[in-house]
Order: sequence, then C-alpha cells, then structure tokens
Amino acid sequence: MSVVKLRPAEECKYDIISLGEIMLRLDPGEGRIHTTREFKVWEGGGEYNVARGLRRCFGLRSGVVTAFADNPVGRLVEDFILQGGVDTSLIKWVPFDGIGRNVRNGLNFTERGFGCRGARGCSDRGNTAVSQLQAGDIDWDYIFGKLGSRWLHTGGIFAALSETTPGVVIEAMKAAKKYGTVISYDLNYRPSLWKAIGGKDKAQEVNREIAKYVDVMIGNEEDFTACLGFEVEGVDANLTNLETASFQKMITRAVTAYPNFQVVATTLRSVKSATINDWGAICWAGGRFYDAIYRPEQEIMDRVGGGDSFASGLIYGLMTTDDPGLAVNYGAAHGALAMTTPGDTSMALLPEVEKLMAGGGARVDR
Repeated sequence: MSVVKLRPAEECKYDIISLGEIMLRLDPGEGRIHTTREFKVWEGGGEYNVARGLRRCFGLRSGVVTAFADNPVGRLVEDFILQGGVDTSLIKWVPFDGIGRNVRNGLNFTERGFGCRGARGCSDRGNTAVSQLQAGDIDWDYIFGKLGSRWLHTGGIFAALSETTPGVVIEAMKAAKKYGTVISYDLNYRPSLWKAIGGKDKAQEVNREIAKYVDVMIGNEEDFTACLGFEVEGVDANLTNLETASFQKMITRAVTAYPNFQVVATTLRSVKSATINDWGAICWAGGRFYDAIYRPEQEIMDRVGGGDSFASGLIYGLMTTDDPGLAVNYGAAHGALAMTTPGDTSMALLPEVEKLMAGGGARVDR
C-alpha cells in the first residue's frame, strides 16, 4: 500500500503547488545588518523554498500561489522566481498606490551569524499583498480541478501573516482534498509573527484547525510544541540532548490526535554554534519510524532554508520512491547541502544529494 496516494502525473499540470509569501531577502554577507553598506539580494519564503527546491534540484513541475504589489520590487522577485524555474502564472498582481499605504512587497533582512553569534533576521512585511489575501480571492477549483496538481504545500508562516490567511489555507486544503491532491504543511513557528496577534495560544488555535486537513506534517521540536502543544520530553533549551526516543513519543501523540496524518517528519538539530550544528531527521509513516543518517558537527554557511530543503527532499522521496526511509534521507541530505551555500534556496544538485545519502565525502569531484 502506498504511503501517500498521488494523482496520476498525466492528469496534472503541476507536481506541486506552494501557497505562501515570497520576500526579497537582503543579505549583508559576512557583515551585520546595522553596519553594512551593501546587501546581496535573494528571494525566499518558507513555502516557496520547498517548491523551488523541488524544481531546481529534483526536476519536478512546480508552481506558486502568492500575491505581489505590481511595482519594480515585485517584478524583481518575479524575476528570481523565473530564474528558479517555478511557474509564475498563478501569482495575483495587485495595483501599487505609489507609496505602500494600501499594499506593498515584503523585505527580509537576514544576517547569517558565525560562531558564538547566532543568525538574526529583521522582517519588514507589514501590509503586504499576500497577507491581504482572503478566502474567495483564489480560484482553487480551477487550480486543482482544471489544471491539476499532485501535491499542495503550505505552512505556518503564511498562516500567521494576518487574520485572513488561515482561511485561505483551509479553503485551499478543502479544494485539494476534493480533487485528491496530497497536502503537506510545515508548522514553521515564528514567535515574531504571532506575538502581536495572540502568541502561542493563537498559533495553536489556528494550527490545530489546519492540522485536520494535513496528510504530511513537518516541523521541528519547537514547532510541534508551540503550534500543536506536543512537548518533547527530555530535550533541554539548547537542544544538546537529541534522544530520538523523545521525538518518537512526541510524534506518536501527534498521530494519535490527528489520525489523518499519513507521514510526520521532524529535523533533529543540536546547535553547538552558529556554524556547527548536529543534524539529522526522523519520520513516521505506516506505524513505523525511519531515521535519516545522523551528521554530527555539520558545518553551516547559511542556515536559513535548511528546514525547507529538508521538506522538499522528503516530498521528492515520497513522490518518487514511496519509501519513507529513503524519503527522510533525501530530506536530510538536501537540507544539509542547502546550508552550505548562501541564500534561502537550495543550490544543490540531485547527484550531490544522492552522493551524500550514500556516504560520499567532500573530496573534490573532477
């Protein structure tokens, strides 16, 4: 029996659609946000990063549902999306008023951190076009019915943007269910997004409702605790104890509470410094647990997007191999490689992912 039941590829235009915000990331490189005189510019967004990874590394047909203010910044982000090979035809363009009183595009200033100095982000995303989406704005019957997509991915960042975005998530998920599309959701808890609208209580209210529609649930230990209320016992605040059994207990409680979950996956990250993390992952499927190859003291250039790249590798493995053990290793290897390059999105190649999965090292390939 298949782990997830996919629609036939030939009846769908897309392998995956992502729903979420895409921001312009301004990266000071090795410097600090508050002292830099120049930025490197990337695009990024928790939900989008997954679709882009599935397109650029894994070769799947990806599209994105989002919204932009129609101005040069929005068109710059669109150009980045096009360079990533992700279909832009489902983007909602909103007229710009010239100032941003009514609608604007989001900016994400992020510094990478090094050694004892952790990574730091400062988002400027109020009143963005995508945060103003409401139920009824997107024709989901057209997307999932006429065009067709085998998979929908969205997450807790988009759900936290405004009072209306959770309704958009649920509307999309109901339509996806109607047409047999598999749904994945990354809890992706961000305290800064929830603190002004009710904090963890609001995060749990929203995410517990959304969880009822999810087939593949993804998150780390903080996500499951903050968003769904499942504590990870025996793990300290610095995550120096990553005993797999503690996470298995948490996941068992989650699948008991939500029997609709077909797969649950979590990354295992112990933060020794901003540039050295222990890295691994586990997933549950069909009543069994599967461990990814554990990578102690993983060296990191830019940790942003590592979890998203884990998600895209996991989804690729589930879609193409129907083997949860392989899938969680695709995810862990892809996430590890994504953190060795700058920017939110993966620069890894499929042969590199499979080499790492097979135990290959970092010797020069000639």
